[in-house]
Amino acid sequence: MTHPFEEFRAKRKAGNEKALETDNLLTKRFFSLDKQAYGDGALDAKTKELLGLAASMVLRCNDCIDYHLEGAVKAGYNKSEIDEAMGVALLVGGSIVIPHLRHAAQSLEFLFQENEKNSD
Repeated sequence: MTHPFEEFRAKRKAGNEKALETDNLLTKRFFSLDKQAYGDGALDAKTKELLGLAASMVLRCNDCIDYHLEGAVKAGYNKSEIDEAMGVALLVGGSIVIPHLRHAAQSLEFLFQENEKNSD
């Protein structure tokens, strides 16, 4: 059985490929800007993943949450660090963020289990 996070990855990849088939320069530039924004600058890329995660939780975008959780885990954050960032998002966003916190907790569990399997 495929885990929902794996389905998210496949759906995101296919959707991005389809969206970028366009000749629309605005769309292509926006995708490029997004990639550039999360790279190293005055803030390092690792820090930006937590910023993106917190913002995504407050904006209540589960796809965005999964994207930034994966980036945060790949960047080397541990569960306590990510949990703290999610706690800040909950404080900022209020109780409406709770369903997205639950979603994030399940995704995070999958990502750390996956990391553990891959490191064996």
